[in-house]
Amino acid sequence: MSTDTDTETGTQTDDSGGHCSTPDSDGEVAEEIAIISFERKLDTAREIVEGIGDGYDRIDVLEYHGDVFAEHWGEYDCFVGLMASGIAMRKTAPLLDDKWDDPAIVVVDEELTWAIPITGGHHGANQVAGDLSELGAVPAMTTASEVAGEQGVESRAKALDAHVVNGDSTVATNLAVLNDELGPVARLDGPRAVLVGDDVTVLKRNGDDGVVLGTGTVSGVDADQVLDAWKEALDDLDLDFADVDFVATGTRKEGEEGLYEAAERADLGVVLFEKETLEGFEGPSTSRSKELIGWPGIAEASAIAGGRDHDLAREKERYDDAVTVAVGR
Repeated sequence: MSTDTDTETGTQTDDSGGHCSTPDSDGEVAEEIAIISFERKLDTAREIVEGIGDGYDRIDVLEYHGDVFAEHWGEYDCFVGLMASGIAMRKTAPLLDDKWDDPAIVVVDEELTWAIPITGGHHGANQVAGDLSELGAVPAMTTASEVAGEQGVESRAKALDAHVVNGDSTVATNLAVLNDELGPVARLDGPRAVLVGDDVTVLKRNGDDGVVLGTGTVSGVDADQVLDAWKEALDDLDLDFADVDFVATGTRKEGEEGLYEAAERADLGVVLFEKETLEGFEGPSTSRSKELIGWPGIAEASAIAGGRDHDLAREKERYDDAVTVAVGR
């Protein structure tokens, strides 16, 4: 009797039927940062540049003097203060105006023990602190959604390659995230007009020509298997990871470590679609998911749901008996 693993469901079956960033005033991403350092700490500043600099469009080192923050305010997405937090707080507090326009502030000590977001946690500071953890610093994040292990709406926007249009709304919607009341992001395609209240966060995509990698996997899939599958699917369309908006899959794949590791290595966000959403975007290819677990085929349905035109650039293909990939547009 032969066995076959369904990469859409992660379930093994046998043949008898038995039973996986622009610089932002509107949030989320820091791409241009400045490290402000005292002269005696410049070696550590250069170590930071060498360690994380490849991940940013611009990373400069500025020697500290009393007006350095004021002189360069608005020039960078994030300042990394290689100094005591009290100095950074006193020098930047009079400059702060609006969290959607102000640069993020992170402080780090000379021994790279702690990376502490002071302002703009959801607007680049948490991201930079997380990158500094690659050098050994512990990111001391205090934003409520991160403390609770939840994905705030700014993080969801980043995963969707979108930005928040109405920033004041995020107070209410992030509270809903903490209370597990927000639910999936609803999508409206235009041309349409929509009327929303103050407690509805509106996200708008940053570009208009990327593709979506709809992905199903077996449980316990290896990140290299996922990356290889994505690369093959994209190569067939003469595309690469720079052409991808995000990875799309079903909520039942939440916490699939290999999938998330692959997305992180490809610098892509992961968007999880609810079963009810995917049922409205079933793909043309047959899938055993419906029979086995009551879900539509995850790869094609999530690619279609996530694509701007709700269409497929490439139907699903199965790789290494572990990963199924469809490309949406």
